[in-house]
Amino acid sequence: MDSESPDLSPATRLLEVIVSSVEDALEAERGGAGRLEIVRNLELGGLTPSFETVQAICHCVALPVRVMLRCSESHTPAPHEIEMLSRQAEALAALGVDGLVLGFLRGRQVEVPLTRQVLSCAPTLKATFHRAFDETSHPLTAIRELKELHQVDRILTNGGSGPWETRAKRLERYQQTAEPEITILVGGGLDRVGIECLLSEAAQLREFHIGRVVRTPAETSGVVRRERVKELVDRLHR
Repeated sequence: MDSESPDLSPATRLLEVIVSSVEDALEAERGGAGRLEIVRNLELGGLTPSFETVQAICHCVALPVRVMLRCSESHTPAPHEIEMLSRQAEALAALGVDGLVLGFLRGRQVEVPLTRQVLSCAPTLKATFHRAFDETSHPLTAIRELKELHQVDRILTNGGSGPWETRAKRLERYQQTAEPEITILVGGGLDRVGIECLLSEAAQLREFHIGRVVRTPAETSGVVRRERVKELVDRLHR
């Protein structure tokens, strides 16, 4: 393999698991997760968790963690929310987390200036642009805009509508457009069937984001179970 080419071996695939508590985090780590996303109110798509929860999880696990930065379900925060998000970003940077998870839109376009403004409050952190991306009208343009923000190194997306076979081709285009600055993180309703399809149809995809499917019950109110995480991790590394 050319030394400039990315390593596409199964060992480089990563499973990111959404967690809301220390117990979730420990189960995800013991199941083999490669990264955690910490949220509260998963039923609302995830909001900023308490700093106490973030501190406790960082103390208990060795995995990199990214933290949701979101005040409400809206992708267009109000002025007072922008101030709050900026303060939260600064405080989270002081906790030594791996990165933030955020997503701001203006209409159906990425709100680049606001994203830059909030991230400037945590200049040492990387960021995932979350599934607000899936509401943009021109995804490839949105990717190019996000590449201008050096802190954004992940985009979370489910690849749009249609069966996973259709999404796989779309996701590969996203990844080709995003490289080398950004990695496409696939998530949003993803389950074992979806992962199997993506591994078969889109070998370029390396990172996968999981929520309810590793919980018991498999709902936002469920708790993460290590055996469910391990099943998916084993499949990714096969």
